[in-house]
Amino acid sequence: MRGWLAFFVPHKLKYRLFAVFVLVILLPFSILNIYNYQRIETLVQNKISEQSHEQLDNLHRTLEDQLSIAFKTLIFLEQDADVRDILRNPDKRSVLDNKAEMENKFKGLNNSFFLYNPSVYFTLLDDQGHVYASYQPRYTLDYDQISSTPSFAEMRESGASYFWVTDDNNYVSSDISKSPTLLSLYSELKDNRTRTYGWARVSIDFSFWFQSVLQKPASDQTYFILSRKGEVIAKSALEASLSQEVIGEVKTSPANGYWTDNGNNTLVNYSYLPSLDWYIVNQIPLDVLFKEIESLKQQYFVTFYVITAAFIAVAFMIAYTFTRPLSHMQAKMKDAVRKDLRIRLPEKNYKGEVLELTRTFNAMMVDMNGLVHRLKAEERQRDAVHFQMLLAQVNPHFLLNTLNTMKWIGMRSKNEDIVEICLSLGKLLETSLNSDVDLIHLKDEIELTKAFIYIQQVRYSNSFEVEFSYEEDIQYALVPKLSLQPLVDNAIRHGISHLDSGGRIYIRMGLADKNSAQLVLEVEDNGIGLEQSRLNQEAGRKRPGIGLANVRERLHLLFKDNAALETIPLEQGTLCRMTLPFLLSEPYANNDR
Repeated sequence: MRGWLAFFVPHKLKYRLFAVFVLVILLPFSILNIYNYQRIETLVQNKISEQSHEQLDNLHRTLEDQLSIAFKTLIFLEQDADVRDILRNPDKRSVLDNKAEMENKFKGLNNSFFLYNPSVYFTLLDDQGHVYASYQPRYTLDYDQISSTPSFAEMRESGASYFWVTDDNNYVSSDISKSPTLLSLYSELKDNRTRTYGWARVSIDFSFWFQSVLQKPASDQTYFILSRKGEVIAKSALEASLSQEVIGEVKTSPANGYWTDNGNNTLVNYSYLPSLDWYIVNQIPLDVLFKEIESLKQQYFVTFYVITAAFIAVAFMIAYTFTRPLSHMQAKMKDAVRKDLRIRLPEKNYKGEVLELTRTFNAMMVDMNGLVHRLKAEERQRDAVHFQMLLAQVNPHFLLNTLNTMKWIGMRSKNEDIVEICLSLGKLLETSLNSDVDLIHLKDEIELTKAFIYIQQVRYSNSFEVEFSYEEDIQYALVPKLSLQPLVDNAIRHGISHLDSGGRIYIRMGLADKNSAQLVLEVEDNGIGLEQSRLNQEAGRKRPGIGLANVRERLHLLFKDNAALETIPLEQGTLCRMTLPFLLSEPYANNDR
């Protein structure tokens, strides 16, 4: 991943400055402007959709009013005594008189109720074979043919008082209505005793109504009435059409909403009419909506990119002026490497910050020259010290070889004390010679301490006892090498060595508490104590001991402030307590490899 990034990142400083300008300023600013324009387009689109839905709501209310008026006219016809008398007793008057009376009733209804939609047609039937209509039919009025239409037949079979038919065949003369279908209300006519005395059909030419209530739409907007089946049953313009994508989107959502038809570049708003299971759809071309915004956007971005191009040119000039002395300095630095840092930049050619940088470069060359000379001198000194250290390692190795010789002499003479002392001392010397390891397992430290104690017990004729106390769970904790032995040595030399007998040393190892991350090592003796030991040292004029100081220094080097060594005086004897982090390092078992 880093290799791919390195491939795309320019190496020249001036190109990097340009890349930073593009990525940090130009690109975010362009994205922000595009986002803002999209937000503006969205807000305009939402505002237009709100206005369009207001118009659709008005159409809804107007259509609902037409449906309500259709019910009112039906009730009026049902409650009109003359209508009821003509349908129940058609023989009281002549056929012509009955038709003339009915036509007057129909005209009065149209003039009173349907002022905004005169294309409402009434059909009344009685039980005696008479038909009365407010329109000129396509065919001769035939009672049997009309009464046997599916809608009238369904009403008789179902017993329903009324129902709407949204796709009723147009039976009106083509000179009057050219719509393929009508919106019809079928109903029974009943008297006060709920006895049926006739049937009525009130039909509305909704296509004519739809075009009449719509004024000429602005911005080339078109309106449609769409059925749930996806059939366009009315539209505001004859040449208007809806794509199948729009029809599919609208009919799957029985709710109000809007949708952007990207294929035809139009905004489609639709509103659902539950009573008729219809949709009223409004279609607005997007290029008309956003024409001014697109023009403004083009002008803005042309201006922006012209200014940006000019800014880039100026930025390149500034970058070149800034990077030219740096390039010169880079070349001089390469020469400095070849000429052992013996090179200087001319200060008279530069001014301002570049002059300060040149002076700093020359001073750095001087300092680096001095530093190189010092490093060479220190390297020679370090080689000399290393030689002395190699020479000093010969003596401990010679001592180990001597101990091995003494061990074999003791074995031949069968002196077990000499053999054990040589083995114990050999362990201590081998551990001290291994400078590659600073931390060892507590288990190994205990073994080294026991080897040291064995030597001391031989020296003091077993005049003291040592007791170890620790849990097996901590035997693989890591502790500094030879850190416990100096504490035991201190307890023997300054404590119990001054006692004639009965000396005891208690060595306790464990965690500070159950959930602690601190390991505590304690060495307690019942010797003469700190104060008396100090007085004995002053009286004997011996040099101060280095054991405890050595342990403290090593603890600080290894663990900083997370470890400590303290010496606590007791009523009889002294307690040395060492606290360090609990680092558990269990070795792998053979079956785990």
